[in-house]
Amino acid sequence: MNIRTIILSFAVFLCLPLFAREKTDVLIMNNGDRMTCEVKGLDSGVLYVSFDYIDGTTSVDWSKVKRIESTRLFVVKMEDGTVYTGNLKTPETSPGRPVQITVEALEQESVVDRSQIVGMVATSDRFWERFNGSVNFGVIYAKGNQSTQYSLGSEVNYVRERWGAQAGFDSNLSKSTGVSASTRNSINASAMRLLPWNNWYYAGLGDFLQSSEQGISLQSTLGGGVGRYFKNTNRTKLSLLAGAAWQNTSYQQSTTPVTKQNIVTALFYAEAKFFRFSKTNLTASAALLPALSDPGRVRFNTNASYYIKIISDLKWNISFYGNWDNRPPAGFSGSDYGTSSGLTWTFGLK
Repeated sequence: MNIRTIILSFAVFLCLPLFAREKTDVLIMNNGDRMTCEVKGLDSGVLYVSFDYIDGTTSVDWSKVKRIESTRLFVVKMEDGTVYTGNLKTPETSPGRPVQITVEALEQESVVDRSQIVGMVATSDRFWERFNGSVNFGVIYAKGNQSTQYSLGSEVNYVRERWGAQAGFDSNLSKSTGVSASTRNSINASAMRLLPWNNWYYAGLGDFLQSSEQGISLQSTLGGGVGRYFKNTNRTKLSLLAGAAWQNTSYQQSTTPVTKQNIVTALFYAEAKFFRFSKTNLTASAALLPALSDPGRVRFNTNASYYIKIISDLKWNISFYGNWDNRPPAGFSGSDYGTSSGLTWTFGLK
């Protein structure tokens, strides 16, 4: 089974639809408006809800919500890293005082300030209702040199009270008259769990890359480490993970007698997210892998995506990817980078 078959199978899995839930939650806004809806969750300062009479998911400014009531279970994440699970309700507060939310579990109640909540995800006994993610597609064509570029990608997240998992894939194909087609395919997966200390976590990751530009048939990276959220608010998220990884690279046939390399590396992984309510968001990540078993060799990978909301669950995206190796085998390229642009459809809480 080649990597293209794996990617197509992965795409089918990531695009599975979610089941609708009953719309019995209640929101009361600062101006007195009352809405009966389904609260999907809170992310980046945006409360995502859906209505029986409106198609798609609607974005609500979290800072303008006065009361929220829901009998369903939510995983609630605070700015200091604390996590709660329970039903939601809003107790009466005196005018001018901060709005507080009660997270009500079976045996305890926790009262928290609304402004300190940075994330909420509706959870369920149904497995498929715990997912959220996105699918994107883009195409660019130029008549002058008969060039065409395709991009296809998807991401899915699974969130629980103190742990979460993520998986995604990206595929890029570029071809033009008189030049061999260039392809890049990537599959990645990761899982993390919060440690007892707030905003600290440990995580494991896996990445599988194919790049015709660098002559890589398959590069497998498996690693893990300990990380920390340095900032986690409704506007910004910054995190850094440090650990170790193992990297196995199989190269395409060439005149150089190199077919496979195994390297043990240190791992430094940083992620940054910036948000603006219901309009735009920027996500960027970078991985630095200095080789321990081959001193002096360093690999660096980065990805960045900027999203602009068009309508409902549809967004426009501009993305950049890059891979660098400061000491590739003789005859092979040390870099592969490019940009893409297209439409993104989101599902669940994305």
